[in-house]
Amino acid sequence: MEYMQQSKNNLKPQDVVILLKIIALGEKSWFHHTIAQELGISQSEVSQSLNRSKYAGLIDDARKKVNKLAFTEFLLHGVAYAFPQQPGAIVRGVLTAHSAEPLNQIINSSEKYVWPYAKGNERGQAIEPLYSTVVEATSNDKELYELLTMVDAIRVGRIREKEIAKKELEKRILNA
Repeated sequence: MEYMQQSKNNLKPQDVVILLKIIALGEKSWFHHTIAQELGISQSEVSQSLNRSKYAGLIDDARKKVNKLAFTEFLLHGVAYAFPQQPGAIVRGVLTAHSAEPLNQIINSSEKYVWPYAKGNERGQAIEPLYSTVVEATSNDKELYELLTMVDAIRVGRIREKEIAKKELEKRILNA
């Protein structure tokens, strides 16, 4: 029974997306249903996600304020191991990792990485997003998009790309 309880509390990729969304909102107030609607995730999944994040110490007991230090530490040192990704086939999609802003302003690369998306207007190696609704959820949220692309750079990048993404991500989260 204890094992079942433990696995129920293990983080899932959408937990990272939800916490990044809360950070992207900054000082704006939010509710479970608004997060759910904006991310295309069910309200019950948002609630379960916040419970897992609370268990992991990534959000406060009221499940409203992200523990930025702990979350940043997880992103910088754990996300690539917890949710690894390898570039796939060349597909149409939306730019991510070092191919997207803000990292494409710093890193010059001929390789392009994209989230697969039929309506996308770029071609590159497929990177599976942390959650299936990410492409639509970021279409109207530049801040969330940039945070997620930096997380992808940590998940798939080479050492230099990872280090640049880590510095930029840390700066944005801790100063948000």
